[in-house]
Amino acid sequence: MKITVINTGGTFNKRYNPLKGELEVPKDSIALDEIIQSCFNIDFEIKNIISKDSLEITDEDREFLYETIKNCSNENIIIVHGTDTVDITSKFLDDKQLDKKIVLTGAMVPMSIKKVEATLNFAQAIGFLNAQIENGVYISMHGCVINYEKLLKNRQLGQFLVSN
Repeated sequence: MKITVINTGGTFNKRYNPLKGELEVPKDSIALDEIIQSCFNIDFEIKNIISKDSLEITDEDREFLYETIKNCSNENIIIVHGTDTVDITSKFLDDKQLDKKIVLTGAMVPMSIKKVEATLNFAQAIGFLNAQIENGVYISMHGCVINYEKLLKNRQLGQFLVSN
């Protein structure tokens, strides 16, 4: 199986910069590289395209993401995205009616600080794409992969929960 991974940044990728004393979204894919080195049956194509916290992502960035997906020959796509606006980007992409399987994922805690959450969410997305699923836009977070309209971020709990 071939999966295109589009890395837009987000907390998933953040690393501490000791010179500035803050977490930054780097322009590389070190966090992803660490996970995918253990995936032996998947052919990954990694595209680092935005490198921003999701609160900084604009509609122009979303349009660039859409164009990247539209021009991708692969139908299986994972987008690493920040959790604060993953719902906005998901709806934006769904409105474009792309004929692909798109799973957005991210993490509430940077992989550089705690590897488990980012690895779980990304691995779920891989497993989900390996199943017989319909084309559409999904979110993979906290033990669940489901249509983006049904998985919502509960800001009080700091968790993604299935809505009823």
